[in-house]
Amino acid sequence: MQEIIKILMTDDHPMIIEGYQNTLLATKKETQELQIDIANTCDQSMAFMQKSIESENPYDILFMDISLPPSSDGKITSGEDLSKYARTILPEAKIIILTMFNEPYRIHNIIKEIKPEGFVIKSDLTSRELASAFQAVINNPPFYSTTVTKYLKTALDSEIEIDDIDRKILYLLSQGIRTKSLTKHLGVSTSSIEKRKKNLKELFCIADSQDETLLNEARKKGFL
Repeated sequence: MQEIIKILMTDDHPMIIEGYQNTLLATKKETQELQIDIANTCDQSMAFMQKSIESENPYDILFMDISLPPSSDGKITSGEDLSKYARTILPEAKIIILTMFNEPYRIHNIIKEIKPEGFVIKSDLTSRELASAFQAVINNPPFYSTTVTKYLKTALDSEIEIDDIDRKILYLLSQGIRTKSLTKHLGVSTSSIEKRKKNLKELFCIADSQDETLLNEARKKGFL
């Protein structure tokens, strides 16, 4: 008996998404029938999702790129937003994230906010890896590619625990944002940020007052 698997792939690079589609069709099991729709924009993706609900034939698997142009109304600004939207209207669908972003901060946020059944960094991706991710997500999720697995292991092994605001402070500092400008991004006072930076330097055993020393140590510990 054929197992029909309904799939929506969303990526703004048609050649990449065609490669995903061809790989799945070439490596699927004989008992599987894949019905694949392709969206190149957030608007197209949302329209496909809505149509699948209205036809009472919802998607089983959603492949999501993170780097996507905003929707026409500006409410969906990335693949992360699109995945969160998908969770609300297609709660039973399994999400596979495919992204070029490999920074620990981004990986942490995606896992926390989206909880994807599959998470593949594109630099890890091969045809075999994609096929393995697909079958694993169907049968025994989650599936994490090498980079994601390495991050999770580092996070579990670390004796240092920091909250989301501290993670964002480290990430923004690493992106060249100066301390006085962090308030615009975090919505907290400068004094609060300075206090958090002091605590971070104590946690990471930083003796000097240089932000770069803190960032270097955070990188060594797998937080950046």
